[in-house]
Amino acid sequence: MYYVYMVQCADDTLYTGISTGLERRIEEHNSSDRGAKYTRVRRPVTLVYSEEHPDRSSASKREYEIKKKMNRGEKLLMIKARSQSDS
Repeated sequence: MYYVYMVQCADDTLYTGISTGLERRIEEHNSSDRGAKYTRVRRPVTLVYSEEHPDRSSASKREYEIKKKMNRGEKLLMIKARSQSDS
């Protein structure tokens, strides 16, 4: 299983990535050199969105859609919709 996720950084920016281990990856973003270069200088990060994908290919395609085709406002709406459906 692969996860596409978004974290909110300390400077209120959003970072999108993929991982096979969501909790491990968030921990890496917050306290390891293995975290993304972008997030290392914007710690701490908080997980604000995730979705599951069956394989790396579909996760990578979705990550690309979110990173390159969505603006910040669209991402925030997606986060809000997910949090409301989880409530």
